Amino acid sequence: MPVATRVAPAPKLDIERIVAAAFAMLDDEGLDGLSMRSLAARLGVQAPALYWHFTSKNALLSVMARRVYAGARPQGNDTGSWRNWLTDFGTALHTVFTEQRDRAQLCAVARPAGDQAGEELGDVIAAPLVARGLDRDQALSRQASIIAFTLGWALYETNGPMLARLSSMLDVSAAYRDGLEAMVRGFPD
Repeated sequence: MPVATRVAPAPKLDIERIVAAAFAMLDDEGLDGLSMRSLAARLGVQAPALYWHFTSKNALLSVMARRVYAGARPQGNDTGSWRNWLTDFGTALHTVFTEQRDRAQLCAVARPAGDQAGEELGDVIAAPLVARGLDRDQALSRQASIIAFTLGWALYETNGPMLARLSSMLDVSAAYRDGLEAMVRGFPD
């Protein structure tokens, strides 16, 4: 008589598991290789199962981009100046964008997630700089400037031929740091 073998049940599919698998896929195959169908295959499910958690690939990319940005935000309760915080944020974001595959491209194409009201999200994003003396509008504007500068710079750096060209003319990392510091210094008090 044949012996029945038990098959372990698949781990529960939830947002955390999906996002973790999507980041693993991004690392392995790049943004072009990330599709809902290939992600579902990696997770051992059919693509429609993902749509219980994300209404579209754009919704998934939005969550991923928000996590990239959140991961670059300086942590801790230091009492440093808003200029130091912005410099630390830009530096950490640059590191994520240039050292982890396709993070800059992900953040360049992701659409904003619609799960939090704009006013509420703005307050959350502005909070670290408001705590350091800026008003909400200044905080949001300055963070947006740092993100735009860093994202643009990282897109150049992660483009192999462009990086080769830039590297033949200048120290790319030093030029980024100089630009970031000049931008932060240039913001009015």
